[in-house]
Amino acid sequence: MNRGGSSPSAAANYLLCTNCRKVLRKDKRIRVSQPLTRGPSAFIPEKEVVQANTVDERTNFLVEEYSTSGRLDNITQVMSLHTQYLESFLRSQFYMLRMDGPLPLPHRHYIAIMAAARHQCSYLINMHVDEFLKTGGIAEWLNGLEYVPQRLKNLNEINKLLAHRPWLITKEHIQKLVKTGENNWSLPELVHAVVLLAHYHALASFVFGSGINPERDPEISNGFRLISVNNFCVCDLANDNNIENASLTGNNFGIVDSLSELEALMDRMKRLREEREDEEASQEEMTTRFEKEKKESLFVVSGDTFHSFPHSDCSLLSSDFEDDMIITSDVSRYIEDPGFGYEDFARRGEEHLPTFRAQDYTWENHGFSLVNRLYSDIGHLLDEKFRMVYNLTYNTMASHEDVDTTTLRRALFNYVHCMFGIRYDDYDYGEVNQLLERSLKVYIKTVTCYPERTTKRMYDSYWRQFKHSEKVHVNLLLMEARMQAELLYALRAITRHLT
Repeated sequence: MNRGGSSPSAAANYLLCTNCRKVLRKDKRIRVSQPLTRGPSAFIPEKEVVQANTVDERTNFLVEEYSTSGRLDNITQVMSLHTQYLESFLRSQFYMLRMDGPLPLPHRHYIAIMAAARHQCSYLINMHVDEFLKTGGIAEWLNGLEYVPQRLKNLNEINKLLAHRPWLITKEHIQKLVKTGENNWSLPELVHAVVLLAHYHALASFVFGSGINPERDPEISNGFRLISVNNFCVCDLANDNNIENASLTGNNFGIVDSLSELEALMDRMKRLREEREDEEASQEEMTTRFEKEKKESLFVVSGDTFHSFPHSDCSLLSSDFEDDMIITSDVSRYIEDPGFGYEDFARRGEEHLPTFRAQDYTWENHGFSLVNRLYSDIGHLLDEKFRMVYNLTYNTMASHEDVDTTTLRRALFNYVHCMFGIRYDDYDYGEVNQLLERSLKVYIKTVTCYPERTTKRMYDSYWRQFKHSEKVHVNLLLMEARMQAELLYALRAITRHLT
């Protein structure tokens, strides 16, 4: 296993921001801003996460074994609310970043930076800038894409399509990258890059959806000091995760009493199980319900599109997006076409894109074998992770025990795929509408498609009686559903290139 080291002369010109872990040049002195909340998450009380970490020795073992940074970072602390899943996650991430593979170690971290920059996720950018230098990366590359080799720059198109509109990826995009020439990619290298891009796009969704705070320096009592940097620390600005505002709590959403909301959800789950046993919808009816759900997702507001909502829903959300997201130079240097973003798969007034029928190209029968053939063993690790999150259950819902949550988990996973134009012939999409209430749909669409716009208000607005660990489980499902959707489109394009 190749482990590189950074050159002392290059590293001497840089400092780590103790607030956000960003590597920056030594120029002028400014004071780093302090997060307004302590702990790993701005959304989850610190004591809940800390309690989970103190009682679980397994988490500490996993960090020692599989953490590339060698410390218990904030993502890992929040994920440790589900230790079984955490092991699958850390093992697959460690494999793609550190174990033998087609790409050199610094390239892996630079690709992670490029992926995170599509969603302005300074938390992940800062983490991988640090790792990039530690693994021998050329410091000049951190000035932006114009300083990197053309070969890496050529990933820009597939990076932006995977992140925002993966259904547009075609075999022509693959052919352009692998064509002969000095800047071409081999197929194993390209698959490694695609896995990294999809992983970090999806992880950005988890970071924003869970309100992950910037890392604190454990060696400093208050977590920050005067440091020399050439511009302001922008983690708070880009992530918007540290704002605690009493006016944005879920109490403003008092449409239904949260206890009756929980009981109503459980009743709907029970009724769906009974209806499924009594009669099965026809294939034609299932198709109609998918198309209906796909079109209705247009009216689930997100950011600058909330004007297309029915008036009654606007008051729920308009205050969440009063300002456009500011793309800082620190983030935009790693991407091209920063204005390119998610657009609904089922856009009104446009030609319909063909629906991706999951049965025609499945992860289990097609994607898994292709990715394993071109990038040995990663398929097994990803498959274990997908299965783990999909099947993970404690048979509880809020204060209720012995609850079968299968229908709810399936609805969450399939709703994400529905927004990406992926349809399962054997799934009744009528269940999505019955199980996922409007504020939850808004949260899902934002976290999955526009994660940088996620606010604490959105997080608080749904499932108010549920435990934070259950909401983290939702975020894990959304993250993995998104990653799998991106991979399905990219791997299908690679398969078409090969045939």
